[in-house]
Amino acid sequence: MTIRQGLPTTGQVVTAAGAIMIVVFGAFMFSGDRMLMQFGLGLAVAVFVDAVIIRCLILPAVMHLFGRYAWWLPGGLAKRLPRVAIEHS
Repeated sequence: MTIRQGLPTTGQVVTAAGAIMIVVFGAFMFSGDRMLMQFGLGLAVAVFVDAVIIRCLILPAVMHLFGRYAWWLPGGLAKRLPRVAIEHS
């Protein structure tokens, strides 16, 4: 799967999960407690930055730059990990 195929597939899930979390944390701003309001605003902004800027813009660009090396696994680690086959070939 390439970045061009993976981003539309996972982008919807990341965007939906981020939107839900932003709404939940944004609801904390309707509280009367100032500390809870700041906490909600901080978490909502952090989730927005993570979901939109990092996962939808920076991560695909970095993976495109790295190319096949984005999926590189060190040889010693590859020998220790079990081989798991999702599809029988």
